[in-house]
Amino acid sequence: MRESFDVVILGCGEAGIFAAYELEKRNPGVKLLAIDQGPDIYHRSCPIVSGKVRECIHCPICHTMCGFGGAGAFSDGKFNFTTAFGGWLTDFMDPGTVMNLIEYVDSINVAHGATEEVYSTETAEAKALARRALGYDLHLLQARCKHLGTEKNLMILQNIYEDLKEKLEFRFNASATNIEKADGGYLITLKNGDELFCKYLLAAPGRSGAEWFSDVCKNLGLHLLNNQVDVGVRVELPATVFEHITNVVYESKLIYRTKQYGDQVRTFCMNPYGHVVAENVEGINTVNGHSYADPALRSENTNFALLVSNRFTQPFNEPYRYGKHIASLSNLLAGGVLVQRFGDLVDGKRTNEHRMKQSTVRPTLTAAVPGDLSLTLPKRQLDNIIEMIYQLDKIAPGTANYDTLLYGAEVKFYSARLELDENLETKLPGFFAAGDGAGVTRGLAQAGASGVQAARAISERLK
Repeated sequence: MRESFDVVILGCGEAGIFAAYELEKRNPGVKLLAIDQGPDIYHRSCPIVSGKVRECIHCPICHTMCGFGGAGAFSDGKFNFTTAFGGWLTDFMDPGTVMNLIEYVDSINVAHGATEEVYSTETAEAKALARRALGYDLHLLQARCKHLGTEKNLMILQNIYEDLKEKLEFRFNASATNIEKADGGYLITLKNGDELFCKYLLAAPGRSGAEWFSDVCKNLGLHLLNNQVDVGVRVELPATVFEHITNVVYESKLIYRTKQYGDQVRTFCMNPYGHVVAENVEGINTVNGHSYADPALRSENTNFALLVSNRFTQPFNEPYRYGKHIASLSNLLAGGVLVQRFGDLVDGKRTNEHRMKQSTVRPTLTAAVPGDLSLTLPKRQLDNIIEMIYQLDKIAPGTANYDTLLYGAEVKFYSARLELDENLETKLPGFFAAGDGAGVTRGLAQAGASGVQAARAISERLK
C-alpha cells in the first residue's frame, strides 16, 4: 500500500516530537505523519524497569530506547540551557538563535507540566565551587539546568502526546527499512511493505536508529562526517560525598585533561540520590543512570558517568562499531553489566560476590555482575578514569574510597553527522535531519531545538 503526505517525520524522540508540535501549530491541517519503530508513550515498558527480570532479555524493539519520547523518555530529564554542551547546533547557526530555540522548547515543556525551578552556575556558591575546582585543574562548565525527574519527564511527554494525537497522525511499531528519492519528494519503505511518499522528510532517527540511518544516507550519496565515541564507566558512591556540589549545581559537568596521556575525561549525567540502570543499545547492554524528583523514589547514592573522549583519524571510520565492541566485552564476561569496587581495580583484583558483600556502598543496579573492568576496557581509558577519580577526590573527598563502585561499560555513541545548512537541510532538497541520531545534538534541550528549527523551515515552504 502506498500513501502520500505533505511531511513525514521519521522518529518520535525529542527532535521528532517538537518538530511535529511546531509544524502542526504553524500549519493546522497539514497532512503530517510521524512514525516510530517503538510504541506510544503509554505502552513503553522495559521488563527490567518494571521488575519482571533482572537482566536484559533482548526484546526485538527496546522500549527503553524506542517509542514516543525516544531515549530521553526514561532519562532523569536534565534540561540544560547552554550551547557549551549537549550538541553542536552552533556549527549551523549562531549561539543566540540556539538559545532562543532552547528557551522556546522549555516553554512548551512548562505548558505541559515541567517545573520552573532552575539550577544556576551564576550563584556565588557555584562560582566559588568553580574556582576551587580550577585549583585542581578541573573545569566546571557553566549552564543553567532544570531537573525534570524521570517520573515527571514521562508525565510531560504524556501531556504533549495527548495534545498532539488528535491533530496529526502517529504510526507506532512501524520500522522503516529504506529511504529513496522519488519524483517531487521521498519514498519511505516500511518493514511490512507499505510505502510512504512525502514532499518533505524530516529524519530524527534517535540513537537507536543512528547506525541504520548512516547506511541509508550513504546509499543516497550523502557525505557523512564521523563523530567521536566516549567510553567509560558509571560511578556510584554515597550521596553525601557529592552533596556539597549537587546541592549547588545539580548537573555538575567537570572536565579534566589527564597528565599521563593528555586525554579529556569528563563527568556526565550526574544523578543525586539516583539509581544505576541497564540500557540496551541495538542488542548491547550498556549502563546509564536515573534520578527521580519524588523524594520517596530516591536512593542513598549518587551516580555519574566518567567518559573518555576518543576521536579517530583515517583510515579508521567506524567509531560506532568500536564503542559497541568494547561494551560487548563486558556483556561477554558478565552476561550484561559488570561492576567492580574501585579499590579492587587499583589493586588488580577481580571483585567477586564475597568482596561485593563486604562493600559499604550497596549497588542500586542489583543485576550487575561483579567482575574485572581491566579485562573489558582498554588500558588507556582505565588509566585516564583512575587518574580522574583521584583528582575528583580532592574536591569531593571520598570519591576514591575503596568501596566506590564502577559499572561498565558506559558508552556514548555519537552518530555520523551529515552536511547540513542552517535549517538542518541536507544536500538533497526537502530532506532534513535533526536530533541525536543525525549527529547534531546530544541531549534533550538541543534535540528539541533542532526539531523546531527544521520544522520552521519546512513550514515556510508549505505556506
